[in-house]
Formats: sequence, C-alpha cells, structure tokens
Amino acid sequence: MSIRAQFRLQRGEFVLDVELELPGRGVSALFGASGSGKTTLLRLIAGLERAAGVLEVNGETWQDDAANVFVPTHRRALGYVFQDANLFPHLSVRRNLEYGMKRVPPAMRRVDVARVIDLLGIARLLERKPAHLSGGERQRIAIARALATSPRVLLMDEPLSALDLARKQEILPYLERLHDELEIPVLYVSHAPDEVARLADYIVALDAGRVAAQGPLGETLARLDLPIRLGEDAGVVLEGEIAEIDPAWHLARVAAPGGNLWVRDNGLPVGRAVRVRILARDISLALEAHGDTSILNVLPARVEQVADDTHPALALVKLNADGAPLVARITRRSASKLQLRPGLEVWAQIKAVALVG
Repeated sequence: MSIRAQFRLQRGEFVLDVELELPGRGVSALFGASGSGKTTLLRLIAGLERAAGVLEVNGETWQDDAANVFVPTHRRALGYVFQDANLFPHLSVRRNLEYGMKRVPPAMRRVDVARVIDLLGIARLLERKPAHLSGGERQRIAIARALATSPRVLLMDEPLSALDLARKQEILPYLERLHDELEIPVLYVSHAPDEVARLADYIVALDAGRVAAQGPLGETLARLDLPIRLGEDAGVVLEGEIAEIDPAWHLARVAAPGGNLWVRDNGLPVGRAVRVRILARDISLALEAHGDTSILNVLPARVEQVADDTHPALALVKLNADGAPLVARITRRSASKLQLRPGLEVWAQIKAVALVG
C-alpha cells in the first residue's frame, strides 16, 4: 500500500513539479522552507486545488487526468488539520466531534472515536465550548474531529505552528501516541526539524517546488548532499530501546544501532522503544579511544564521506557506526589534522544525545 502523487502546477513564477511514492502507513513529513510548495502539495492531495496529475491513495484513484478522473474533496476519505483549529465556536467539543462523524455513514466508519478520545486525552473536555480551551486543547480537538471522519489519510498542515513552546510540548506526546497506535497514514507539513525528528518515519524535502530528497528519515537526514541545509539542526535520528536504568546517576541506557547510548532518565520503562536525536555539532572525532573524558557515549565508527559545510571553516563527516549513520560537524582544520578520509576508523565522541520520543 502506498500514496502515489504526480503533479505539475504553474502559478506565476512558481512551479510545483513533483513525483512521489509515499508509504501507505506511518508519518511522511513534507519538509522545507516557506514557499517551497508544502502546503500547495497538501491542498492538491486534498482536492482543494487542482493541477495536472495523478493521485492514488492506498489503491484508490482520486485523480487521473488521462482517464478523466477527479474525485472532489467531499468524496475523498481524508481528514485535514489546519494551522488553526477552526472549530465551530457555538458547539461543544462533543458536538464538534459528532459533526465529523456525520460525514461518514455508520457502516463505513473505520475509526473508533472513543479510542481517539482516549488517545488524545480529551474525555474531560467533551462538554466545553472552544472558547474555554487552550490552544493545545483546541488543536487536539481538531485532530480528533478529523479522525472522526474515518479517513484513509490524515493531512496535517503545520498543526503546531500557531502554538507557543509550552503548548507545543503539551501536544507532541499525543501526536506520538497516534503515530504508535493508529494505522492511518499521515502527511505532515512542517518546517521545524524537531517535529520531523520526533514524529516522521519518511521525509520529503521540498525546495522551490521540487523534491530535493526523499526517503526513510534516518538515512535521508544523514545525507551530506541534502540540498536543504539544516544548519545547527543537522544530525540524525536513531531508533532504539531502553535497555537499563541506572537509578544512582538518573541515567538510562538506550540500545541502538551502533552501540549503547546513555541519556537522562525520563521515567520510561526498560523495553520501551524510543528515538534518539544526535546533532552533528555534538559529535567530535578521535583516532584513539580516550578514557580520561567526561563524554559517556563513545562509539567506534568508520568515515564514509567528508564534505564542505555552509561555512568555509567547517566540514561535515558522515560516519558508519556498525551500520548506524552518524554525521559530525568539525572544523576543516581538524579534518586535515586527523587526515580524515573514507575508510578511516575513528571514535565518535557524542557530547549530547536527546531522547525525542
């Protein structure tokens, strides 16, 4: 199962020209700078705008110009969450959800709304009006209403961009629960690397209306030729599992591809699947292992590629740590001093590892 989209749209000087085949489950992030075409692509998939193209969603054809097929928005089994919640202000939360359910005949409902209410933690809010909800609560209701339509795909257009940091941190755990427990594929538009690192399984990097790169999150973020430079946010995301808790030092050991990583204990149980994010700026390199260091996480690795960074003083180094991709940012002077080259065995000294989900 997959989502296949091919569109070409010209609007003034801007041209969107994309061809994608996205996984039929999990979260696919449409990532890029403002004006790169993310929201336009999402609206084309929703049928809110029209361009020449083809669109198939998990076996259903929603658009095929050659066959003269174009399914209008109201007949596409999709949910759409905008930047603003857009709830009906005169209706309670419960009635907002019921409005979403009314779009789907009972025999065609595939989503258990009671389960969605539980996953999003909104049971205590059902009798309130939107005016009495926080921004994060309103956005959770908007997501629940979109899911109440039993969509075959959920479209989310920068759903956290209107929230402050506190409300954003409040809602992210709920989005993770949806990611883990629902099988509905999600197309998630964002320009925030932290959201992408935390939620996405697959990433499509858009630049000036074209696909600059696409693929599974981990291997795509590790590409040194990624046309969209992430600057201080450059780095990788690894999947792992909590393997041990050290109560004396309030640390947790994550077993991940490449080796063990120590992180701050966040109260997660042993055996819990987690993601860790390692930024390029937090990795230094050495030719020998050093025991006299405060750095807890030191992994053996092999240099795969050395490339220029955006500043002429810096270089990016792609590493292979027993199959796990890492990216380090160091000075070009240090790269020269260490004589870094593909195939060289080094030690990756990881100064910080963030548990992101």
